[in-house]
Amino acid sequence: MIGQFLGKTLFKLNGWTYQNDPSLWSDKQVVIGFPHTTNMDAIRSVALFHILGVQTHTLIKKELFKGALKPILEALGAIPVDRQNAKDVVTQMAAEFAKRERFTLVLAPEATRAKDGSERKPIRTGFWHIAKAANVPIVLMISDNANQQGRFLGKIIPSELDADLKLIRELYLKEGVDVKIPEPQ
Repeated sequence: MIGQFLGKTLFKLNGWTYQNDPSLWSDKQVVIGFPHTTNMDAIRSVALFHILGVQTHTLIKKELFKGALKPILEALGAIPVDRQNAKDVVTQMAAEFAKRERFTLVLAPEATRAKDGSERKPIRTGFWHIAKAANVPIVLMISDNANQQGRFLGKIIPSELDADLKLIRELYLKEGVDVKIPEPQ
């Protein structure tokens, strides 16, 4: 209740609104969000999920799990990941999905923003591999800065990487967000 109140207050104070489509939600899913242009996108994302009453988890670099920040991150559902040894993250996350009745993993795929203003690289596809291995849908979230609205565009069931990435790109492009995807393999 407190999280929902704080989330609604944050949205209202910032002049933002939100939309939800309950038909998109399952007991388990991977949620991806674009664009990720500022840290406020992450804060609004956390606020939106509190408003909706959806308990989420996200991957955070393990170096941040120190001191007073550790219990805060854990309370927010953060899962530490070793970015140097991230090869087994897909297997670890598939195991997390398998052992829980409800599990929502929220990710902003890497390369969604150029850190130094240089050309963006194609997005990393770990989110797709996690969803495919866990046999869960991918829900598409947008932080619509132009209209100051957080909302969801739809969901896909992972089937074939290149086709799914193309569909994701097309859905976001309709909303004015150009998601750069890797070349087909």
